[in-house]
Amino acid sequence: MTVTARTLTDQEQRERREWFRARWERGVKFNRSAGMRVLRWDPDGIEMTMPFTEALSAHEGVFHGGVVSALIDTAGSGAVIAGHDFTKGSLLSTVSMSVQYLAPARGHEAIAYARCVRRGSRLHFAEVDVRMPDGRICARGQVIVSISGERAGVGDPVEPFAEE
Repeated sequence: MTVTARTLTDQEQRERREWFRARWERGVKFNRSAGMRVLRWDPDGIEMTMPFTEALSAHEGVFHGGVVSALIDTAGSGAVIAGHDFTKGSLLSTVSMSVQYLAPARGHEAIAYARCVRRGSRLHFAEVDVRMPDGRICARGQVIVSISGERAGVGDPVEPFAEE
């Protein structure tokens, strides 16, 4: 049996991309509690920022490495979905990630610059640089995500920031 994907209009594709952008900031509880915000979200890539708080620290004034890797995963996956063709599905899952820590992540915020470097039929590859406000790269990562099937709830309302 062959399953044919539903054709989506350009408007429907844009609406799904915008829904995922809102979800990345406000619908994913970890991203929301970490204060992650989308600065840029387009098919060429995304930029996300995360403010430093003591709750995200490893040492005084330094982001915990696990939090930096979570930012890499979030931004890399976002870069894939920001330019994704939703006729190929919407259920995204990270299947592999590598992180190279290059310097302590010391500063008032970390900024991830992510872009999708290869799109496959199911597997998609992204590269991410995490920089500090002075421009110094503190970490670099590669993220591989799988997209297949349909994610439940696509298009449902996403909680606004005002309700925090």
